[in-house]
Parts: sequence; structure tokens; C-alpha cells
Amino acid sequence: MSDVKKIATRESYGKALAELGAEYPNLVVLDADLAGATKTGVFKKAFPDRFYDCGIAEGNMMTIAAGLSTTGLIPFASTFAMFAAGRAFEQVRNSIGYPHLNVKIGATHAGISVGEDGASHQCLEDLALMRTIPGMVVMCPADDIEARAAVKAALDYEGPVYLRFGRAAVPVINDEDYKFEIGKGKLFREGSDVTVLANGICVSAAIEAAEMLKADGIDAEVINICTIKPLDEDLILASAKKTGKVVTAEEHSIIGGLGGAVAELLSEKLPTPLCRIGVRDRFGESGPAAELIHKYELDAEGIAKQIKAFMK
Repeated sequence: MSDVKKIATRESYGKALAELGAEYPNLVVLDADLAGATKTGVFKKAFPDRFYDCGIAEGNMMTIAAGLSTTGLIPFASTFAMFAAGRAFEQVRNSIGYPHLNVKIGATHAGISVGEDGASHQCLEDLALMRTIPGMVVMCPADDIEARAAVKAALDYEGPVYLRFGRAAVPVINDEDYKFEIGKGKLFREGSDVTVLANGICVSAAIEAAEMLKADGIDAEVINICTIKPLDEDLILASAKKTGKVVTAEEHSIIGGLGGAVAELLSEKLPTPLCRIGVRDRFGESGPAAELIHKYELDAEGIAKQIKAFMK
């Protein structure tokens, strides 16, 4: 996919906020001294009176966002995933989740593709943490088009939403007319031998891996699961029943994220052989993003390798 246009979903986040800001005067943006990195600086430039830099005080930012939401405003609280889901978890849980307030959390720089910032900033637990908060919608878009659509869907949704964005540029794989809907997956490739459920950067890699697997006689069905809470249970179960084997692929710990959510669903409703591809109960490390993705076998080559082993 070297010839495919690539855009980081954090760029998409900033662009979407600025575009929507013109249409929604009640949209406000909060950041924690990272407007350049999270790309919320684009919104700040367009609407300086509706942008609040809360400094390096992420917990405080979440409570401010909670308060603003009670006045009819729709706040997007933005920072790195490690700080949004990790450092500010208590405030997200108690001040936003518990009263079910209309706050949107834009979490950028998730996963090992953060690269040289290292293990302390490579949040691999955020989806698991946010899934545990009752009523929290959790999304991890795959490309620029889906990311911008997810921001709009979050804006229109009444209640708390966690949006996960990446630092690294990823291929644009959706068409401009893509109709995004919270809780609905998207079938990218039909197959008969194994179902591959992916999100974030792993969607484009899974599509490429499926093409590689054809040489081994493996026909893989690839589905993008952007929303891991609520899951598209009907689509997942139908595909699992069709192929009889399921693989999940995510730039996250295999514990509690997409793999955990699918394991819970299948174990309760349709016991099916399952392989979870992701980071296996360890921290990340410092290094170039592309090299880390390859080392942790989250690129097309690594995903294809793990699927072949699973199919044996």
C-alpha cells in the first residue's frame, strides 16, 4: 500500500473539529498543553474563544469538560491516550461516566506507533480501561475518512464518548461516501476460511495480510470494528458462524480491548476458535514506529504469519 495516501488520524481529529466548529457554535475544545501534538491547535486558530488550554492537569481538564457539558456546550477534551485514559481515569469515571455527561474525549498518540516516546507514552491499555466505564462509547477509527466521520458521530451522540487516534500516518482505505454509524462494523473483504476483526492501524494491515494469505489457500474475511463498545454483535456472530474461526488484530494489549470484547461475545453466544493478535502482556519500547509495528507483528507480514500459524 505504498502508493496509497496516508494521513495520521490525529490530523483528521483536528481538521474535523475545525470544520464542525463552524456548524456547531456549542462545540468547545479543551487541551492539556498539547495542542500542537493533538492537532487541536487547528480549532484554536479558527475559534480562539472556544478553546481552553488547561495546562498539564488532565484530571482537572476532565472535570472542567464535565462542568461545561452541563451548560449545554459539547466539550471535546483532548490529550494523549496515556493521560486521558490513564492519569485522568478517576475523573473520567466519576465526573463524566457516572453522571453520563455529554463529554467527548479525544485521545491521541495511542499504541506503540507513538514510537520514540517509549513505553511510558505508548498506551496499550486505554480501550480496556474505557470499556469498563458504564455507558461509555469507545471507538478506534482506521483512517482519515473514518476518523472524521467518528468525530461527527460522537458530536451527534448524547453521552460520553472515547475516541482513539494515532500519531503515525496510515493508509486511507475508505471511500469519501462511507456512511459511518456508531456500533456498526464494515466488511472490507469477504472470505470463507477465517474472520479477521481489526481496528485502527491494523485494518489496512489485515486487508493486505488477507491478500498475502491467498497464496497459502487461506480465504480471509476482513471486518473493520471501529466501535468496540457497543460491538456490532450481529455482524461478528454471522461472520464467525460462516467461517468457524476468528482472529482479532489491534494496536493494543490483547487483554481487554477488541480481543477481549470479542472473546467475551463469542464465549457467551457462539464458542469459536479465537486468535488475538496484539501486544501480549508487556510494555512497549522506544524505537521508530514502523520498526516497532514490525517487531510486534502488527504489520501485514506479522498478521499473516500469525493467522497461518492459527489456521494450522
